[in-house]
Amino acid sequence: MDMRRLVGRNFARLRREKGFTQERFAEVSGMTQQYISDLERGRRNPTVVTLFHLASALGVSHVALVMPDDETTALANKEKADDGA
Repeated sequence: MDMRRLVGRNFARLRREKGFTQERFAEVSGMTQQYISDLERGRRNPTVVTLFHLASALGVSHVALVMPDDETTALANKEKADDGA
């Protein structure tokens, strides 16, 4: 999984866990709803500064946006196994 999709998945999960809709998060963060949507779909490649702002608005560490989750790890392991087959 590439980094854009990983960040997008993590951001979407954390946003929902914090009770934000895309629209509400856009209002609070000053970003556009379209940017948030594109980010979650892996169409944006946020800068380190943007990651920091996103994480701050969510009240989490910026590391939370780039950490692989269990599903990501499982997909990576499956891809490795498929390549070796």
